[in-house]
Amino acid sequence: MASQPIYQFYAELKDYEPKMWRRFQVPGNITMARLGYILMTMYEMQANHLFCLMVPVCENAKSDPSLPNAGPAVQDEVARFEIDNEELFPGEGESAFDASAYKVRSALQGYPGEKLTLEYDYGAGWEVEVTLETILEDKELPGRELPRVLAGEGYGIVEDCGGTGGLERLTEAFLQKSGKDYENYRKWLGRDELDLTAFDLEDMNLRLKKAPRIYTELYEYGCAPSQRSLDCLERKYQK
Repeated sequence: MASQPIYQFYAELKDYEPKMWRRFQVPGNITMARLGYILMTMYEMQANHLFCLMVPVCENAKSDPSLPNAGPAVQDEVARFEIDNEELFPGEGESAFDASAYKVRSALQGYPGEKLTLEYDYGAGWEVEVTLETILEDKELPGRELPRVLAGEGYGIVEDCGGTGGLERLTEAFLQKSGKDYENYRKWLGRDELDLTAFDLEDMNLRLKKAPRIYTELYEYGCAPSQRSLDCLERKYQK
């Protein structure tokens, strides 16, 4: 049974239309790293790049003045949660924390409307804005059902396409199905069709039971993915 409080979030890919959004639930005792892997899974991020979760601590606290100043970095504007990497340093007004060491329930203050952002592939600048909608309890819900997506729209990103601008060009090319751009994208992706409005709720929930574990092995343990893991990420189970 789900003995832990359940955190329900709304997530949306920033700077892209039509909106790509997800409403999902996770147990509050997962790590911030795990939350990152869940978001990456839901937005088709293939763990090829670095990522972090940014929590605007002071901004969140100010939006609810009745809350006490609590949390790992209330004296800073932003708390940055990432997998330990010697090449990365916090920016001005940031404090860096090990995403694998902090749980969601301790990193967030836990009130509706609290914000955080997933940043992925710093060169391309993908950002997913996340809002905590509610914290609930459901002792009848089997724990194995979490994490789970409740609803959503849009496919997700395409790795290495050049950020949201590149995703817009790619979308337009596949809508036209002709021209130089379409031929280049078709050859690059190895497919003739790509519908970025598509969203398969059942498949997404299936992937959430597998992909975050693969990302844990890649990011936290430095393990090369097995062929079985690659097949999962590439959806070869659907063939």
